[in-house]
Amino acid sequence: MDRHIFTENILELIRRTSVFLSADVAEALAAGRKLEQEGSRAAFALDLVLHNIGMAKQAALPICQDTGLQTFYIKHPVGFNTLLLEKAIIDAVVTATEKGFLRQNSVDSLTGKNSGTNTGPGSPAIHAEAWEQDFIDIRMIQKGGGSENVSAQYSLPASIQGKKCGRDLAGVRACILDALHHAQGKGCSPGFIGVCVGGDRAAGYDHAKQQMLRPTDDVNSVPELAELEARILTEANQLDIGPMGFGGKTTLLSCKIGCLNRVPASFFVTTAYMCWAFRRRGVALNPDGTVREWLYQAPGEFERPVAVPRSVLAASALKKIMFPALAETIRSLVVGDVVLVSGTIFTGRDAVHKYLAEGGELDAIRNGVIYHCGPIMIKEGGGYRTLAAGPTTSIREEPYQAKIIEKFGVQAVIGKGGMGAATLEALKKQGAVYLHAVGGAAQVYAQCVKKVGKVYLSEFGSPEAVWELAVEDFPAVVTMDSHGYSLHMDIMQRSTDVLRHILK
Repeated sequence: MDRHIFTENILELIRRTSVFLSADVAEALAAGRKLEQEGSRAAFALDLVLHNIGMAKQAALPICQDTGLQTFYIKHPVGFNTLLLEKAIIDAVVTATEKGFLRQNSVDSLTGKNSGTNTGPGSPAIHAEAWEQDFIDIRMIQKGGGSENVSAQYSLPASIQGKKCGRDLAGVRACILDALHHAQGKGCSPGFIGVCVGGDRAAGYDHAKQQMLRPTDDVNSVPELAELEARILTEANQLDIGPMGFGGKTTLLSCKIGCLNRVPASFFVTTAYMCWAFRRRGVALNPDGTVREWLYQAPGEFERPVAVPRSVLAASALKKIMFPALAETIRSLVVGDVVLVSGTIFTGRDAVHKYLAEGGELDAIRNGVIYHCGPIMIKEGGGYRTLAAGPTTSIREEPYQAKIIEKFGVQAVIGKGGMGAATLEALKKQGAVYLHAVGGAAQVYAQCVKKVGKVYLSEFGSPEAVWELAVEDFPAVVTMDSHGYSLHMDIMQRSTDVLRHILK
């Protein structure tokens, strides 16, 4: 067996997974767009999503900058040399990272050091089992941190939204809907959800994630679960969470439920949430490593010309704003405004926020704009080129954000999913705003970056460093303004009321 052949084909699998959404996912998103009202924030978000999908495919670059943990599910013939295959996977992951198909996403949990190669203990994640077929089936999932963080596990019986829920399918239903309610826009809705009923805690999470290997139109072979999957899909889309948590009719695009046996003392319900950028592909290989068949692939998919849906950024209703901005300009912005940002912004994620809140200094960001983003960057011509630059989930920075806004006089924070009460109060005091970028639209935002300037705090690793970006017509929605109003809190309360009515 030639390890090189396996490596090359697994590298192509990684590339396809990172760049091209499978047809069933793209069709579900397009169908969801038709349900949203023209001119709404929900429609704007989905139009940007569909445009981003086309851009990624055309440029052969990652759909979303958060390429997540590379998870491989493998079935192989009895007696096959899995050590060779695992080495080929690691080689392919390292090369894919060097080429920019993957962000540097593997961090030592004790030291915080980024390996820079997406390898290390548990990275990539490889699950292999023997089967009676004579070929190798490899399926992979890229699941970013935002969607991973809103996955959840429940133990029944429990009280959910004020209702006592028992160890039955009614209790399972309540757990799933509650998980979707709490995900809101933090998980880049509209999303997909895999569920495991039963098992132990560890097996539950794994089995829930494996449900995502099922095509979106797959009907459960267990009638009771098929009925529950359909019901969850209907009821979730009544919660008015909508795309990005902006409100709307498209919150969930697929629900898949599996079951495992459990011990009598335990009844776990585990949910694995996936964002709209549902990156899942597969390949069947012959024992010599050559391709037998590409999985999750539509006939002629890679032979057709790439179609990029129209951009929605030329609409006259969009407000243009240049940063640094005048105080009165920022005060004039209100929740719901769709803006095009130009000027200089600075990326900043978890490590930077902790550093600054605990006494660290960075004069460059004073009176500036912080963008919650860990971009994919590649060295080019003595500088850097931005390959992907969508937002990360902002709520992780809630413990630090208010102090940083006050300390550095921040004019705007850009991210996704919204933030909490402390940040809202700091925005009001400072006269600043929170701008919600469309999660996952990494190619749209990369195109807005006209120049990469200095890199600060590079010792934190590429995704966590502070990148100075000159941007032009960067699209976002004002969801927390300087007058103390938060769209996220409003949507959360409305969806809470609807959920409690549904579970009544």
